[in-house]
Amino acid sequence: MSSKLSGVFPSNPVTTRGASTKISSFKDKVVYTSGKTVIIRDLSKPSTGAATYLGHVHNATVARFSPSGYYCASGDASGTVRVWDTVGEDQALKGEYKVLPGKINDLAWDGESKRIIAVGDGRDKFGHAFSMDTGTSTGEIAGHSKIINAVSIRQSRPYRAVTAADDSTIVFHQGPPFKFDKLIKTHTKFVQDVKFSPSGELFASVGSDSKIFLYDGKTGETVEEVKDNPHKGTIFAVSWSPDNKFLFTSSADKTVKLWDVEARKATTTWTVGSAVDDQQLGNTWGGDHNLVSLSLGGNLNVFDPRTADKPSRVFSAPQTAVNAIVPVKSDTFLAGAASGRVYSYSVAEGESTAVAGTSHSSYMAGLATSAEEDKIYSVGWDDKVREISGNSFAPAVAPTAAQPKSITVASDSTVFVAEIGTVEAFRSNQKVYSTKPSYSPSAVAAWKTVVAVGAEDRKVRLHEWDGKTLKETGILENNHGLISALAFSPDGKYIAVGDSSGKVVLYDVATKQLVTARWAAHSARINSLAWTADSKHCASGSLDTNVFIWSVAKPLKSIAIRNAASNGVNGVLWVGICVIVGELFFHYWDVFERQREAWDAEYREAG
Repeated sequence: MSSKLSGVFPSNPVTTRGASTKISSFKDKVVYTSGKTVIIRDLSKPSTGAATYLGHVHNATVARFSPSGYYCASGDASGTVRVWDTVGEDQALKGEYKVLPGKINDLAWDGESKRIIAVGDGRDKFGHAFSMDTGTSTGEIAGHSKIINAVSIRQSRPYRAVTAADDSTIVFHQGPPFKFDKLIKTHTKFVQDVKFSPSGELFASVGSDSKIFLYDGKTGETVEEVKDNPHKGTIFAVSWSPDNKFLFTSSADKTVKLWDVEARKATTTWTVGSAVDDQQLGNTWGGDHNLVSLSLGGNLNVFDPRTADKPSRVFSAPQTAVNAIVPVKSDTFLAGAASGRVYSYSVAEGESTAVAGTSHSSYMAGLATSAEEDKIYSVGWDDKVREISGNSFAPAVAPTAAQPKSITVASDSTVFVAEIGTVEAFRSNQKVYSTKPSYSPSAVAAWKTVVAVGAEDRKVRLHEWDGKTLKETGILENNHGLISALAFSPDGKYIAVGDSSGKVVLYDVATKQLVTARWAAHSARINSLAWTADSKHCASGSLDTNVFIWSVAKPLKSIAIRNAASNGVNGVLWVGICVIVGELFFHYWDVFERQREAWDAEYREAG
């Protein structure tokens, strides 16, 4: 049984307030890190142009393309740098080197794509220069007394390197082999970023003192401070235009500026927004006209210097793990992140947008859809039920009595929430029912007026909802662990029950009888279940990183999508013949259609 990976909906860079986040580019391709993943995003092909690299054991912190574009170097929080091939699907590892005892903050390649300098945190040193293919030392990075934030290498001979640190200094190195040349003390606070121009004639530095300086690229001598129309906050990033004529800066004052280098003046200022999340922490100049600046809230804002006073495009996506996903239309779904934010995804366009309005302030516990009202309901660990209509949160909220675990919607648009020690029902943002059962609820699902409540005692209680109260009609008890996921088939004939042991049990709803207990290939907690529209197949996603697609008619038949999500599958749903899985980013898979046709043929033969 097989499946085909069709594409990726990438997450956005993980950011930290008050810290520069390094992003970089090669032509129209932007590379950045999110969790343990390195993501390459093609701005010219947003619907198909995303790729991921999953080689790091620890959280990845920075990634840089080589000047040739054939390789990428990525560093992580443990001080390890991995060099890998960007051409081809295998992403072959060229080398892995432990270069620092702490977090890697930045990387730089030389113009020949042969040497790399890594900088960051450490005890005896804060930077290391080495050969990309052997890992042997190519000099010494010295002169700083605190963490180094940025590094850049002159791309033409004679090679030079500059590093910028929290000790408010810049060190100019000659090489290779790289060695200390001079200490530059132009800034009065942390130096956040430093970059050589593509020609190497100049380099620029920016810092927490809101200042920009230009230096001679060969000698390191200070040329001039750029004082025109300055930023009013920390400048976290600086990038050069390919023709060496302009600088692009991003600041905590929520603005980005384009500077004419020769005139030493700001030609354009873009104000991204007014919220804290609009602080700008990183940037890169991608291609000829893609100026990309990163917001604290994760948005990648793309500016075109030829156009008006706002971003030409904004890429929004989760920065934290995706906990819940629900379908909206045939090619659209919503995803809820651990941060409490919700995003709308279009499979056809391959892009996502943030749902507008006030989102949950903490962990997203679940999403549920109401087909009758064309609305989505969400619940979070801020103990609130929220309504999403269109692509916006409604202003009204309904408080829950305890921490929510799961949410579902009945056919009369009553919203049921399983909480710690209680089950509650809401309609029009008002509580209409509440019960505190003798068991501990852990999951809830509904089909028309049938409501199933899973519990920590490994049992599922079926109820009938009459609009006012829940009446228990039966108990299902063949699972081996805490009930963690429930899903009725679209025709209401079956209910699939997943548990913490990794087992999925199928029951007949009308008879309350076991259909099969053979859906047991997972080795860890079942996090999500999703049925095909014809009620013939059910997909299960698990903490074990795998997705299985099960056949009702042939219980021993399955399609395995192994290692679908490296941190465990938190959500799974069907969009057409695709299975979507969620973690920090999404993969979507085309199920092997010939296998489904073979199954259907078996069904027909069996009558």
